[in-house]
Amino acid sequence: MVFLKKNIFFVLFVFLLSTGCAQTETSQSIKMVHSFSHKKGTVLVAKPSIQITNQQDMNKNISGVEPETELFIISNPESMQVYVNKNRRLPEGYAPDDLVEPDISHLSPEGDDRRLLREEAARALEELFAAADQHGLNLVGVSGYRSNQRQTTIYQSSVANNGQEHADKFSARPGTSEHETGLAIDVSTSVIAFALEQTFQQTDEGSWLEENAHQYGFIIRYPEGKEDITGYSYEPWHIRYVGKELANHLYHESLTLEEYFGYHY
Repeated sequence: MVFLKKNIFFVLFVFLLSTGCAQTETSQSIKMVHSFSHKKGTVLVAKPSIQITNQQDMNKNISGVEPETELFIISNPESMQVYVNKNRRLPEGYAPDDLVEPDISHLSPEGDDRRLLREEAARALEELFAAADQHGLNLVGVSGYRSNQRQTTIYQSSVANNGQEHADKFSARPGTSEHETGLAIDVSTSVIAFALEQTFQQTDEGSWLEENAHQYGFIIRYPEGKEDITGYSYEPWHIRYVGKELANHLYHESLTLEEYFGYHY
C-alpha cells in the first residue's frame, strides 16, 4: 500500500510539471518551489509555482510560472520598466514600498489609495499636470495605485456585471494590472464629467496628453489600433510611467511595450 501511494504521488507530481509548463517546454530546467501567502485569520497556505532556470527566459525577467493560471511571474517588480500584461503577473504579495501622493487634482477623497503612485512616477506626473495647466487644460487624477485586493474586487465585479469577455477587454485579472505596480494612473477631465471613456481623446486634454505625455516619461499604454497586440481596448485615459528615455522611444517609433520587448510573456 505504501509503495502504491508513493507511485500515485510521483505520477501527480510529473503531471503538474508537464501541464504547468505548457508555454515553456523548450529545453529549460525547472524545479518545484513553494510560495506562501499570508491571510488574516487563516493559516499559511502553500501555493506551488514552477521556478524557471533557463537563461533565455530569465533574461525576459521571468522567475517562474503559476501552474493554476499558467501566468508567468515577473522577477523585476521594482523596475520602472516593469512589464506586466495578460500573460505576465506580479509576484504574489507584491506591493510597492515607495508610494506617495502626487500634488495634483484628484477625484478620489483624501486617504484613498487611488491617489498614490510610486515616488518617481508621482514627481513626473506633477510636472505633466503643471505643463497641462499652463496650457489652460484641466486634467484630474482618477485612479492610480490599486492593491491586489482592490483589483480583485474590480475584476470580479466587471465579470458579474458585463460578462467574462467584456471584463477581459477592459479590466486586468488580479496580479496583472499595471495599477498594482504603482506606475500607472487613469486621468480624465471635467469636460466629460471625469469619465474614463474613449471620448476623452476628443477633448483638448486628451489630445494634448496623447501628444505630450512622453516628454514627462509616460506613455498611452493601450493605444488605438494596437488592441490585438496589447489585448486591451483603446484606453486614452490610462498612462504608464516608464521614464523619459523609453517613453520618447516608444512614442516616436509608435511601439507598445509588447512590441518593444519583442515577446508577449
